[in-house]
Order: sequence, then C-alpha cells, then structure tokens
Amino acid sequence: MSDIPKVLIAGTGFAGQGHAEAFRGAGAEIVGMVGRTTHVVEDVAEKMGIPFAGTHWQEALDRCRPGIVSIATPGGAHYEPIKQAIAAGCHVFCDKPMTDSADTAMELYELSKSRGVKTAYAASFRYTPSILHAKRLVADGAIGEPTEIECISHFNLERDIPFGWSHRKEDGGGRLNNNFTHTLSIACAVVGEEILSVMGEVRDDLEKAPIVEGVHNFAMRRNFIPSDLNDPSLKWGESNVEWSYTVLAQLRSAFATKPVSVLFKHGGLVPRFHEDHIVFYGREGAIYIEGHYGSGQLHYRSRTGDWKPLPLPEDIKTSVPDVEGDTEKCWHILAREFVRDIQGETVEPYPTFLEGSLYQQIIDIIRSNGNWTDVTHLTRRSPE
Repeated sequence: MSDIPKVLIAGTGFAGQGHAEAFRGAGAEIVGMVGRTTHVVEDVAEKMGIPFAGTHWQEALDRCRPGIVSIATPGGAHYEPIKQAIAAGCHVFCDKPMTDSADTAMELYELSKSRGVKTAYAASFRYTPSILHAKRLVADGAIGEPTEIECISHFNLERDIPFGWSHRKEDGGGRLNNNFTHTLSIACAVVGEEILSVMGEVRDDLEKAPIVEGVHNFAMRRNFIPSDLNDPSLKWGESNVEWSYTVLAQLRSAFATKPVSVLFKHGGLVPRFHEDHIVFYGREGAIYIEGHYGSGQLHYRSRTGDWKPLPLPEDIKTSVPDVEGDTEKCWHILAREFVRDIQGETVEPYPTFLEGSLYQQIIDIIRSNGNWTDVTHLTRRSPE
C-alpha cells in the first residue's frame, strides 16, 4: 500500500459522509463510495469530490483497489461487504453495530484474524473529551477504587419518525445496537475492558411507525414525519426490536479489588426530567459527566468536598479534531488512530472486531430476557 491509504466508503448518508471526512482528516485518500441508489451516491460523491460512485460493492473493490474500507451502512447490511473486503485483503473500519447477530459478528472477527487484516469498531464515543478526561482521572486515582458506574439516557424520540432500518432487528436496528454499544464502550474504556457478567431486559414500546418514501439520510429522518397521521392512505410498518432497555453488568478493573457494577438505563420514548448523564463512583470520590454519551461538562467531587466543574486539560483539548459534532469528532479520532496503526505507528489500543463481536454476543444474551427470577412463590406477609 502507498504512503497515503486509499479508502472505499460503503454508505452515502450521515455516517458515510462522516466517515469520508474522518479519513480525509487522517490523511487518507477517498477513492470511491458505494450506495443503494444510483442518483443518491452520484450526487453525494460529486459533492464530496470522490472520483468513483457505484451501487455494486464487488465492482467497487475491483476497480478502486482500496487498502481500507469503511462500512457506514445499517448493521444488517454489514456482513457481505465486510466478508468481501476481508477476502480482498482490506483493512476494515466498521460502524456499530458490527452485524445483526452474534454468529455473523464472530465469523467476521475470525475471518479478519485469519487474513491478518486490521479492524476498527466505531463504538467511538469513548473518545469524547470528557470521557478521555475521566479515564485519566480514574487512572490517576482521583476517585480511589472505582465501585459503580451509572449511564442514564432518555431520548423521548418522536414515535412518528418514518419506519426504517432502526425499527428492524434484521437490519441492525434497536437501541442496544445503537446506544448501548457506545455506553458499554465508554465504561470499558474508563475502568477496564474485561466484562465479567451481564443481565437485562428490553422493551419494544414503539410498536409501529409510518412508512414514508425518500428518506436517504438517517440524520434527516425527522423532516419526513407525516403532517397528517390520520391520513387513511398512510401505511405503517411494525417495529420488532427494542426502544428501551435496562442492563446491569460487572467489569473487572485494574484499579479495583472487586468487580465494578454498571447500570445502563435507556428510555427511548419517555420525557427527560433530569439531564442525561454518566457517573463514575469510587471509594474516594466521583465523576459526573453531562450528556448521555459523556459529551458535556465533567464535574468532580472528592470524598469530603463539593461538586465542581473541572476544565479540560490542555493536551486533551488540543488532541481533539476541530470539527463540528460530537459524533464526527469521535470518528475523526478513531480513524486517525486506525490509519496510524496501519502505517506502523505505535498507538493506544482501540476498539476492534474483537470488541464488536463480543458486544454483539452480549446484545443477543440481553435480548433473550432469560434472567428474571420468579419470586411469586416466596412467603408473603398475610393481610392484617
């Protein structure tokens, strides 16, 4: 491969365009883009100055001969393109979820190992500045032994957002795939990557959504909510995947003698009262970060002091790319580390298909809902 890596992008929407800009920021050349719809991929490629635009993935691999492929399509469309890219010897950067099932995710991880290609798994909000700051504080002993993590988010998502891939399990939809993956990655990044145990429950509390044509960019889907939801000609699609979840986990940490307990709570359709947040509790203090992905202000409290906001360390501030959007900043950092690794530079460990396949296995376990304990037989107090 030349000194400038050549990248082929799968996907034309928010993620596809974001990945392209991230790899350009890392010094790579975007040689092609592939999408489902001819006029859409041609329009986006022209706008972004990408020389090749097509709708056939294998043709694009053959013609563009990339060293890296970047997968920015819904999770249910990841398996075949990744498998073809690995067969072509390409390194693979893949957005979350890795695939729509644990079996296919594990298969792709094993294939990547056997072919010796590098992989990156973009559950990437572990790279927000406040999370990087929290990671440093925990490692420096600011909260003592970590004991507990709390990840709380409430989206109050509009129920009438047009029906699409996010409503379908087989397409990689659901909030475990597209929210929990980020918060799990954040918890692991800060206290330790080894996940010891999990349990949880999920709810599909959306049930249905209107079917609307013309939605090509996930980030713009709110613009397509029908004005008249009582229109008798409107068609509806049925959701078959979770929109809310509660998950408990235990992580092994090098900074603690006992497993760290983690609560992941997400309400996809309920109104927010308090702000979303992530908190890291320890024996000697705590860290509170505003925002459901830790993208807001970091506050610190010692065991005997009061909560106080901490400024971001200057070296972390300067290391974060100067681009708009928290998601885009994180893509830029992960793409930068991935390219440096491919070019033989020494980098800090980053999420790979190992984590991607592990997270997919955990999601399958949580969705099974097989861990409730029936206590109806226990002795109860008789009414007075």
